[in-house]
Amino acid sequence: MMLRSKRAHRPRVLMLIENVPLARDHRLRKQAAALLASQFEVTVICQRDPRNKSCVPGVRVLEYPAPPEGAGLLAFAGEYGYSVVMAGLLTVWAFFRHGFDILQVASTPDIYFLIAAPCRWLGRPVVFDFRDPSPETYQARYGRSDGAMYRALLLLERWSLRAADCVLVVNESLRQMARQRGGVDDARIVLVGNGPAASRVARLPARPELRQGRPRLCCWVGLIGPQDRVDLALEAVDHLVHVRKRTDCTFVFVGAGEALPAARQQAADLDLGDWVSFPGWAQEELVFDYLSTADVGLEPNTEDYVSPVKVMEYLAAGLPVVAFSAEENIRLAGEAAWYAPKGNITVMARLIDELLDDEVSRGQMGRIGQNRVKEFIAWDHQAGPYVLALAELLGQPPRIAPGPAGGSTRKKQDREVISVTRTGLVDTDEAIA
Repeated sequence: MMLRSKRAHRPRVLMLIENVPLARDHRLRKQAAALLASQFEVTVICQRDPRNKSCVPGVRVLEYPAPPEGAGLLAFAGEYGYSVVMAGLLTVWAFFRHGFDILQVASTPDIYFLIAAPCRWLGRPVVFDFRDPSPETYQARYGRSDGAMYRALLLLERWSLRAADCVLVVNESLRQMARQRGGVDDARIVLVGNGPAASRVARLPARPELRQGRPRLCCWVGLIGPQDRVDLALEAVDHLVHVRKRTDCTFVFVGAGEALPAARQQAADLDLGDWVSFPGWAQEELVFDYLSTADVGLEPNTEDYVSPVKVMEYLAAGLPVVAFSAEENIRLAGEAAWYAPKGNITVMARLIDELLDDEVSRGQMGRIGQNRVKEFIAWDHQAGPYVLALAELLGQPPRIAPGPAGGSTRKKQDREVISVTRTGLVDTDEAIA
């Protein structure tokens, strides 16, 4: 159902996000800024955070207190039920107080179809920002792809996809999922990547003290959840330090999350305390300093459907990458990374070891990565298709802010993705070096 608006006012977008506040959601902030630059009015409903109302100037923020933290099925059900009620009440308030022409909801979790469906009945088009598949996230966390919970997540995902007039996907793997599991036709799917702004393509002066007294530094950044497989990265570090005897490198895992305590305990159990550190959540400036000082970026994710934001940040900072050969890792990094077979920590350790000793390759890979970001990964190339998709839902000519984004960028990206070389990919049965 589409609304062919004839109103004179600026088009108004209401955005709902459940699991993090606006201040902690990089993608939502970039989307809101792109809409504001294109003369949209933007309202965001999210969890309360003191930085929400200043992180994107011009956005109206309607916030509610975060639900109590907990673990287990009942805790998650309580959290999601509370969030739906609070977001629903604020949506009604926004409808009558400010009005909106488009509703955008984001996964995960896939619960806001309960709000999206009534909005469609009222003539407001719905955009579903399909970022991560809940069933696969559940499988990665709990090792199960069966049972009532897994089937329920598939059903919620399907309802969310079908409640939308337009589905945004961050990569080709999620496009296929939207087609196959949601029955969404290609005309309703728009690929909008999640790259950093082109202005962030830079390598800052190194801060040698971050290496903690050693000549080399390897870095991992992000939210530390069970599905992020920091455990595999730590196993690779253990092999590198205790088997290959590489002791001149510090390994820093920057970030916070529910799996951080387990990661710290694993590092202690592996006797890695002298080489591994966990500084916790860091402000962007410090993250940039770590990336600009590091010699190698690590990506231990093994899931093919994940577009790792950390890899995009590594590339923007000119940091070569060692990763597992997951499909979206290869699609993103291309020749800016060396790849170990998925889950093979001994090969990952060997590739880290060799890359740390190969300054020429590190320099070449860093330049390739930065060029990939500049040419098609950067958000500057994604903002145009995103704004255009929302303008088309309203039947209005888009008022896209000037910039490098545009339709030709997507064609260029498709060509480059097809030509990716799997640098460093080796057989899974390779013997330990």
